[in-house]
Amino acid sequence: MDTPVISDLAEARLPAADDYRYPDGHGVDLAALRAYRLGRLRAELAARDCAGGLFCDPLNVRYATDSANMQVWVLHNAARYLFVATGGPVVLFDYHNCDFLSRGLGTVDELRRPAPICPYEAGPKLGERAAGFAPEIDALVREHGGANRRLAVDTVNHLVTTALAASGLELIDGHDVAEQARRIKSADEIAAMRVSVAVCEAAMAAMQRETRPGMTENQIWSILHRENIARGGEWIETRLLNSGPRTNPWFQECSHRVVRAGDLVTYDTDLIGPFGYCADISRAFVCGGERPTEAQRELYRIAWEQVQTNTALLKPGMSFRAFSDASYDLPAPYRKGRYASIVHGIGLTDEYPKVLYPEDWDAAGYDGVFEPGMTVCIESYVGHEDGGEGVKLEDMVLITGSGTAPLSGYPFEPDLMA
Repeated sequence: MDTPVISDLAEARLPAADDYRYPDGHGVDLAALRAYRLGRLRAELAARDCAGGLFCDPLNVRYATDSANMQVWVLHNAARYLFVATGGPVVLFDYHNCDFLSRGLGTVDELRRPAPICPYEAGPKLGERAAGFAPEIDALVREHGGANRRLAVDTVNHLVTTALAASGLELIDGHDVAEQARRIKSADEIAAMRVSVAVCEAAMAAMQRETRPGMTENQIWSILHRENIARGGEWIETRLLNSGPRTNPWFQECSHRVVRAGDLVTYDTDLIGPFGYCADISRAFVCGGERPTEAQRELYRIAWEQVQTNTALLKPGMSFRAFSDASYDLPAPYRKGRYASIVHGIGLTDEYPKVLYPEDWDAAGYDGVFEPGMTVCIESYVGHEDGGEGVKLEDMVLITGSGTAPLSGYPFEPDLMA
């Protein structure tokens, strides 16, 4: 497929590129995308009667503002955070000398220097720094929330939440607020996701084209990273590529194993592409152009049938439990190694909901309803309980008013489906 030419992607954070157009026709109006997402987040805060929200998770900060800064590093160092007043300003506390990264976004009203609220920044003074940080947040809540003392808070150190609670704030879970806001995508979000998928599929094609017997799994996987970064993508969340006997069980990450002709190679992209959106697609192929074995075809056929059956089943208004109960019945020898979900949401990363197999429902399932505007992944992993190889397949779809529309379209392997 044609790959969008994504040059000057950094300009997408500058005013001159707020309406950035890609040569493949996927127009993304960034001003509209940002306004929609911030509006969704504020609506969730209002629905829970919160004065505002304090967000440290970089994906939630990105969703609210489209501001990004060292996204992987700040996943484990709370060096930037965001206060969103439900009926007031958005205040971004950003890392040292990084204010310029968020100017012109139209979603940030004020920039401040963050307090040191993680061990990297505060060292042994973390408790002291957390206690000093709470009054500043408390003052924002008082100024913009009036008598409302409810504050949504996502991932922060427990000393921080303790200090906030001690100031008299009533804390609720900010992650759930953000997850529910993120569940329904706008047209511009869908357009941005399609750009990320196009980049991912071009990278997948390069990885498969360049795979040769004698390469290691790590060498093959590096091609996906290379192509994603070269096209303006951001990072890849996992290293889930395996070959031959390492394809079963699933969830081993790639290694120095040398791939041989005739081995199955199967992988899950988990790729964060342009605009920060995730392209989560899984495929399998036979290394070296060898003719597939009957066992490989059988694995592939079952995985393909599961993805196709469950995609056709999915409808708006259907409950998660009803979908689970009616979903593809995985043959008994493959149930032990089943995947962790049959469907999950997708956006800036894996998102709400996570829909489980019927046999896992009572232990960990939760109900809800599929809605138009949700974007989800249809999952399958098939590996026999007695061992041998395994196959991972996965597609991304948009839930529409009547069913689903594909977001991913990377081809399946005709030789494995024969």
